[in-house]
Amino acid sequence: MTVKVVVLMGVSGSGKTTIGRGFAEAAGWVFEEGDRWHPPANVEKMRRGEPLNDGDRWPWLDALAKAIGEWIAADRPTILACSALKQVYRERLAAGRPEVAFAYLKGTQELVGSRVASRRHEYMPSTLLPSQFATLEEPAKAIELDIGEPPARLISRLRNALGV
Repeated sequence: MTVKVVVLMGVSGSGKTTIGRGFAEAAGWVFEEGDRWHPPANVEKMRRGEPLNDGDRWPWLDALAKAIGEWIAADRPTILACSALKQVYRERLAAGRPEVAFAYLKGTQELVGSRVASRRHEYMPSTLLPSQFATLEEPAKAIELDIGEPPARLISRLRNALGV
């Protein structure tokens, strides 16, 4: 089965948007930003500096899982930037569909922290980064990409791993 949707996962500040957009442009795929699917209550909670819990995340993940199914049905190759921090979240997103693959942007808390400190995100303050690392369950089955490498190299590695 050919991969039609790649969930580009990792903590906030790992480079999901940068790598996702670059990959989409290079491979001719569609890029989707998972953050834009958050319900307003989640956005407000994060804006206040409060970490999300599973109850906050399930409706968001369900909306993304539904969209993934639609993208597959439409034969619309898509790369989705989505933290997908826990295995149960990844299972919910993939829903047993072999057309879904995961790519993990892996980096240390120190490296990611330095990136997050130098950027402004609409609603994700740097104070939430430790909660993201605490929640993160590294995937057993994913294309692993070391965020210490330049974006162009990561995009090339991802394209090679997927054969696109």
